Amino acid sequence: MQPNMAYDRAITVFSPDGRLFQVEYAREAVKRGSTTIGIKFKDGVILMVDKRPASRLVEAKSHEKIFKIDSYIGCATSGLVADARSLVDRARIEAQINKITYEEDIYVETLVKKICAYKQTYTQYGGVRPFGTALLIGGVDSKGIHLYETDPSGALMAYHAGSIGSGRNGVMEIFEEKFKEGMTLHEAIKLGTEGLMSAMEGEVNATNIEIGIVTTKTPFRKIMGEEVEKLLKKAMAVPGKASKTKKSTKK
Repeated sequence: MQPNMAYDRAITVFSPDGRLFQVEYAREAVKRGSTTIGIKFKDGVILMVDKRPASRLVEAKSHEKIFKIDSYIGCATSGLVADARSLVDRARIEAQINKITYEEDIYVETLVKKICAYKQTYTQYGGVRPFGTALLIGGVDSKGIHLYETDPSGALMAYHAGSIGSGRNGVMEIFEEKFKEGMTLHEAIKLGTEGLMSAMEGEVNATNIEIGIVTTKTPFRKIMGEEVEKLLKKAMAVPGKASKTKKSTKK
């Protein structure tokens, strides 16, 4: 019998070196998910997701990876999609409870902490398993512009630019080198496109990515199709090293 087998059968059992194997397995599910990125720019946050379908028979609109949570809060997911949808529903409920109770939108940090507390409870009780998904949550409130990453363990981290999913390491190397504070929206899109290209090992176009944007003046909204193509064209026109994009093909 392998030495770790006695410790990975239940979420409530620590290994002798202090590890929870079920949580680590949940993180592996995230690492196998679609590459997802988030970038803060001067006026807001942009979320971008690799949404290439597994088959050409899949309808693109059914392949959802970016969700609106509240007026000025949205998230992008990587990992198990069903787990992500459950957490998104929970986040929406928390946002509405806050609005009904206090007659104001929930703070982004408060929402993220509530979701992380919920995820953490699934790491310490028998009969449950950790959520096999991570979220990048971006939003704007009276405290400023925010981008958070949540982990299957319930941990959270604030980022200027972050990534989750299978291509995370390559994307983060590019962000470490090229991210700068105070970027415009189109500069952020250009940087995000370059990061996705490194992960996707191919061209980025309007058919294989999904974008979500929230700014200090406009609520969170998802962008797809022709509008994505227009944004990519404007972003590529920004001075600097050019990235390759390809127009979406219509049959």
